[in-house]
Amino acid sequence: MEHYKQCMLVTFFLIITKILVTGKHIPTTLEGPFDLVTIRFDPSLRRGSDDIPTDDPRLKKNVTSMFPEQIALALSTPTSMWVSWVTGDAQIGSNVTPLDPTSVGSEVCMGKKVESIPAKKEEMQLFIANCLEPGTKYYYKCGDSSVPAMSEEHVFETLPLPGPDSYPSRIALIGDLGLTSNSSTTIDHLTKNDPSLILMVGDLTYANQYLTTGGKGVPCFSCAFPDAPIRETYQPRWDGWGRFMEPLISRVPMMVIEGNHEIEPQVAGITFQSYLTRFVFPAEESGSNSNFYYSFDAGGVHFIMLGAYVDYNSTGAQYAWLKEDLHSVDRTVTPWLIAAWHSPWYNSYSSHYQEFECMRLEMEQLLYQHNADIVFSGHVHAYERMNRVYNYTLDPCGPVYIIIGDGGNIEKVDVDHADDPGKCPSEGDNIPEIGGVCHMNFSSGPAKGKFCWDRQPEWSAFRESSFGHGILEVLNSTYALWTWHRNQDVYKENSPGDQIYIVRQPELCSNSTSSKVIF
Repeated sequence: MEHYKQCMLVTFFLIITKILVTGKHIPTTLEGPFDLVTIRFDPSLRRGSDDIPTDDPRLKKNVTSMFPEQIALALSTPTSMWVSWVTGDAQIGSNVTPLDPTSVGSEVCMGKKVESIPAKKEEMQLFIANCLEPGTKYYYKCGDSSVPAMSEEHVFETLPLPGPDSYPSRIALIGDLGLTSNSSTTIDHLTKNDPSLILMVGDLTYANQYLTTGGKGVPCFSCAFPDAPIRETYQPRWDGWGRFMEPLISRVPMMVIEGNHEIEPQVAGITFQSYLTRFVFPAEESGSNSNFYYSFDAGGVHFIMLGAYVDYNSTGAQYAWLKEDLHSVDRTVTPWLIAAWHSPWYNSYSSHYQEFECMRLEMEQLLYQHNADIVFSGHVHAYERMNRVYNYTLDPCGPVYIIIGDGGNIEKVDVDHADDPGKCPSEGDNIPEIGGVCHMNFSSGPAKGKFCWDRQPEWSAFRESSFGHGILEVLNSTYALWTWHRNQDVYKENSPGDQIYIVRQPELCSNSTSSKVIF
């Protein structure tokens, strides 16, 4: 009990320190539901920017032959890390000669100091037999030492082990990033905020429409290019994105989940090929056996990454896995439960309004019953934070839903709200590329009998049409500081676009829906 008191005192000090540094009061979810805030798009800004050209130095290949490039990290287990990279030269055209994967080996050599990196495979085998230590810096090289073709030294720091008293220092959230000048501002700003873990909630490169758009931004792809062919893949854009991201994700692990721009339909019904080939996931480690949905632990946080573009019905494999995964979570070890997927369930923008009602109807109750704390999504190219909500009803035990699909992509910022005059979509709009349609009129409340509200919905606490990214700092088993950074504030100190302490209330919200208090 004395230890608990000490932890609470430390937390109080941290909160007071944050308030003193920023010079303003930071609200907590205990004060909610909040007065509704809408910040319209600043007309002095451009809604978007063009793609970064292929010959930009950040996108060009800077190694030769079989040397590794596009080096990236991802979590495997709390004591192990995936290292991935690309070798060889890209080929396009009718006379492509497939590379022989046996012509180059795959090695990762690491040590706690640069000079301790093993030089031989035999030494490395002994080293990797031991688990990585938490909170420890490791220096590494990757490639094939027999060619020789090894990378330069890189460094990463391992995350804390699962436990209620240790957390990643800063968790970065990005969605719908793309590869534009706005994307560059987002990544520069995010890098400045020094994350220890990155969650990318879908729509990574927009490589599937790069050739069609010609690198020019369009707010509506199907409107601007009604006769365009299928949104196929374009691997050079993926390569450019991998090089663009390498300085960050070669030292900070990035966990990704698929979005609709990763579908990339090809001949013979092939889909998601780039997503499945270019990234690694702890699917087997989390018992899902599918790279479209998985879970992992980082300190005292259990993360669940769900697939919006594979079967999510209650009779399917993903639902069965989710139910089992939630059942197995020990909240005394990982108090925080955070879920993420690409397409939002709660969204007051015209874009993608009610697009994934079917998924919400199938899965929302399951997450609610297990007291999910926060849900992150993308897809909508703007920022929106919700009041705690369940089934469109304000509920102190519902998750805090946050849309973070404002990374900077080619399709520009979303500016219209479904409650704006004349901006309510028709029920034939916003059809998901994969999945069913369950659009509905509200059955109660101010919007009863209507498809759209006539004002900002009560569950929408804060919305702004700007590009940016988010940082989550989990302080202990009760408090987490959420900060959204808009891109135009990149050169301003201590000027977050939106900031709030998200507070867990496990004593109020048991895992039985019948015992939960409803506003």
